[in-house]
Amino acid sequence: MSLRPFHLAFPVHDLDQARAFYGGLLGCAEGRSSDEWIDFDFYGHQIVPHLSGDAGDRASNPVDGHDVPIPHFGAVLKMADWEALRDRLVEAGVEFIIEPTVRFRGKPGEQATMFFRDPSGNALEMKAFADDAMLFAT
Repeated sequence: MSLRPFHLAFPVHDLDQARAFYGGLLGCAEGRSSDEWIDFDFYGHQIVPHLSGDAGDRASNPVDGHDVPIPHFGAVLKMADWEALRDRLVEAGVEFIIEPTVRFRGKPGEQATMFFRDPSGNALEMKAFADDAMLFAT
């Protein structure tokens, strides 16, 4: 079975900031756009920041000793790509909600993870597995 790309539309306060963050900092290629939205290639998936005054709820849930923000979205990267992105974000001075770390160390589902917000406050989680078979491990 071939995995199909997902599509996610979400609110942002400023499209220029979204373009700089997703296109510039994260390196996502830009597709179509208007004065109210921008399509980005987010690691093979389509994300679309839409101009809006409300970036959503700011709740969290405890996961492996951290308060994980909800809602959030992200991508599962190859470990080398995750490490390169981590280094780029650190170099850019991005403030992390949850610093780059390894979660569930020594257990099923062990993963490198980091959480940060875009300029409109939307939470992102980028993660990687040393063994991709652990993605849905219980």
